[in-house]
Amino acid sequence: MSRPSFRAPLALALLMSAPANAQAAERAAAAPMPSLTYPDTVRGDTVETQFGVDVADPYRWLEDDVRVNPKVAEWVAAQNAVTDAYLDTLPGRDIFATRMSELYNYERFGLPEKAGNRYFYTRNDGLQPQSVLYVREGLTGEAKVLIDPNGWAKDGATALAEWTPSKDGAYLLYSVQDGGTDWRIVRVMDVATGKDLPDEVQWVKYSALDWAKDGSGFYYSRFPAPDARDAFQSLNENHAIYFHRLGTPQSEDVLIHASPDKPALNHSAQVTDDGQYLIVTSSEGTDERYGVTLYQLGKKGAKPRVLVGDFANNWEYVGNEGPLFIFLTNKDAPRQRIVAMDIRRPKALTPLVAESEATLVGASQVGNRIILSYLGDAKSEARMVTLAGQPVANINLADIGAAAGFGGKPGDPETFYSFSSYARPTTIYRLDTATGASSIFAEPKLTFDPKQFSVEQRFYHSKDGTEVPMFLVMKKGIDRSKGSPTLLYGYGGFNVSMIPAFSPTKLAWVDKGGVLAIANLRGGGEYGKAWHDAGRLDKKQNVFDDFIAAGEYLIREGITGKGQLAIEGGSNGGLLVGAVTNQRPDLFAAALPAVGVMDMLRFDRFTAGRYWVDDYGYPSKEADFHNILSYSPYHNIKDDVEYPAVLVTTADTDDRVVPGHSFKYTAALQHAKAGDKPHLIRIETRAGHGSGKPTDKIIAEAADKYAFAAKWTGLNVE
Repeated sequence: MSRPSFRAPLALALLMSAPANAQAAERAAAAPMPSLTYPDTVRGDTVETQFGVDVADPYRWLEDDVRVNPKVAEWVAAQNAVTDAYLDTLPGRDIFATRMSELYNYERFGLPEKAGNRYFYTRNDGLQPQSVLYVREGLTGEAKVLIDPNGWAKDGATALAEWTPSKDGAYLLYSVQDGGTDWRIVRVMDVATGKDLPDEVQWVKYSALDWAKDGSGFYYSRFPAPDARDAFQSLNENHAIYFHRLGTPQSEDVLIHASPDKPALNHSAQVTDDGQYLIVTSSEGTDERYGVTLYQLGKKGAKPRVLVGDFANNWEYVGNEGPLFIFLTNKDAPRQRIVAMDIRRPKALTPLVAESEATLVGASQVGNRIILSYLGDAKSEARMVTLAGQPVANINLADIGAAAGFGGKPGDPETFYSFSSYARPTTIYRLDTATGASSIFAEPKLTFDPKQFSVEQRFYHSKDGTEVPMFLVMKKGIDRSKGSPTLLYGYGGFNVSMIPAFSPTKLAWVDKGGVLAIANLRGGGEYGKAWHDAGRLDKKQNVFDDFIAAGEYLIREGITGKGQLAIEGGSNGGLLVGAVTNQRPDLFAAALPAVGVMDMLRFDRFTAGRYWVDDYGYPSKEADFHNILSYSPYHNIKDDVEYPAVLVTTADTDDRVVPGHSFKYTAALQHAKAGDKPHLIRIETRAGHGSGKPTDKIIAEAADKYAFAAKWTGLNVE
């Protein structure tokens, strides 16, 4: 599933001209608009009986791949024509696009990775479609362009995806992502010359990429080559790990690890820091429930050793010294802890860092220190301990926000981390692990003042009394005595935490006088395993209740008014928006479900959908069937009910949440007697699920969505 990214005197004048209350919002939304005639969508007669329930699926044909079925392609073109004609009437469309382009136009850096004496990092000068990979000789050396993917495709939609240098920095292993697909093509570059080697590996997906210590080759994971017609829709099964030796064709790659008796397992390979072992981590779904198998490298005849075989807990490698391994785990610690394991006696664990009130979300060994990343009420904290787990220092972060990175190796005296917040773009810091001092490695020059925005955290109570945190972002000086048009964002699933993150597109909404609210719903990982468990399977309704309660809180507290609230979410968050729109259509003025999982009875039949049963359950099991049918967005659209304005967004080439979900949901919504507000779908081309999307496409889509939300919440952006 899926994971987001923010000048100013003029904005104050715009804010002052915004509608002051809910009545103004209603008047703005009631302004004359062109009448909408939706394309005719053929309704089939498919009805399937499951566990005694007749389930109609009249739009089954819209599941077909747009690249294969010309009728689906015609439907997409017809829907886009109607949507584009409507969006063309919204003055906010161009205004938002212009402001978002201004806010996006700043220098952005990725986290550096050190290999040998070389430092590798990405940089975008502002509005480049894709970020460029640079290399420096030494920390202060001159930056040299290593890979510029912006010339790979005319539309900018071919991206540099995963990359990793060899241990000595001589070679770079990198993957290419075309048109947003999850499939990768893996290549190798000689860093000194900047030229590619002849090596190429295909049909790689959901793969770590890691080098052998001697640089002779690399480990990767792949699926069998699919049939050409089904490459972007067929189920992903029989994942396997291979070793590719440099200078050889892929056909000679050596199979390292597979599970033909358990085709649903995924496998990921990681070489230990000392180069002596290969750690294979296996899982079946999205839950952090892993099996761990160890291969001793360079020892002929050595048999693989199963360290963990129960698939019950999270296990993340931190470091090792010979047979003594350090892991991050949630075994006997729902908010996670650090333990040592002697691989000769893997069942005997030695505690190093105990479970804390804050949720431990990451750990890495750098030099002779372990850097620990925590979430405390969904805000980042960082601490440093010795290899024995003794506290050394807390790492002082700049503000309420999100820190990431802290990678490194046992011999390194330094690590790098990023810090950002809702109104503060990413700054890259270098941390000296000996002194604990942080210094700026790369800081963007901005065209706006972050101090003009405020970020605060609130706590509200859900339907069952559970306290849920929520962040609010707004312009300082906003008149808080009256409601403001508000955009409420949520996800609520798969142990994913909604931490403070910078987004130029969302900041444009705030800059124009709107309020941004981000709810930390159950189903996420903000408070560890228990928080996740409380929002999945038969408890999934808690997520929807949390989101509805967030909307009610915003109205009750006067932050927004009735008729001023828009909701947004993507992927699992698209499911969230679709479900709560069905359950409380009266609460929202506009809904923006993106790349959502909308047909809960058939999600497990396409590409990665089978993994999601950990959060949703199995449509083929009776209890799960009844539960997911109760909230499935496609199956619960109501007739003769006034729905909010809805703009669905997806991409015709999304091969993670296949676009048939959004196609079927939109067709059903347009067919229903769901009121006079527009119910439209915007279908992007060559954009996939989101990763690798070029900057111009990001801005265009966000401008359309927020102009639509502004129209129906009464936000005056002119």
